[in-house]
Amino acid sequence: SRFHNPEFTQMELYVAFKDYNWMMELVEEMIEKIAVDLNGDTKVQVGEHIIDFKRPWKRYTMYEVIQHFTGVDISNMDEEELRKTAHALKVPLTPAMAKGKIIDEIFGEYCEPNLIQPTFITDYPIEMSPLAKKHVSKPGLVERFEAIVNGKELCNSFSELNDPVDQRERFEAQLELGRRGDEESMVLDEDFLRALEYGMPPTAGLGVGIDRLTMIMTNSASIQDVIFFPQMRPEK
Repeated sequence: SRFHNPEFTQMELYVAFKDYNWMMELVEEMIEKIAVDLNGDTKVQVGEHIIDFKRPWKRYTMYEVIQHFTGVDISNMDEEELRKTAHALKVPLTPAMAKGKIIDEIFGEYCEPNLIQPTFITDYPIEMSPLAKKHVSKPGLVERFEAIVNGKELCNSFSELNDPVDQRERFEAQLELGRRGDEESMVLDEDFLRALEYGMPPTAGLGVGIDRLTMIMTNSASIQDVIFFPQMRPEK
């Protein structure tokens, strides 16, 4: 396989894979191989579920998966329409939540808990991903995916935004969210923008939750069973 090359270090992987579809293939192959090496099979017992990591994994876009589980197409809704839809679906919201956060809340309430078998969620709305590059052919979306397994995010990946003008506009939109009360909004990072202005090559990043992966592969119900450092205990 092209991914099984010992000359690739972690940093080289980060720079080499500039296409997020290729990154999905990497994740599929890597996790499938881990399952087979540890358990002798692509199928792994996780709680009451048998999870099969055999490739290819199912893929939905963010809008597709929400429509699949709610029956509602939100792809062309503005913030006001999304808020009404979330209210109809009984998804709790706060006034500080804007379009991206509302979509995320609907996804978290209706979709994520039902994604047991390995599934890629792709093509996120731009409002949900302030550091990801715009999709090459789908306006309003970005080149990002997450892998969901057993109802939880296992990894997050996207093509890195390397346009300083676009990035500044995203940061300014995040500042507006902060003024509305969004505590998770980003700040405007002038040092980062200046670095982008010097130039950054096309790259893609991948982050895998190693603790969650270990929990799945060892059928561990608690993260405390797989972390390397001891639990915090009160002093006596």
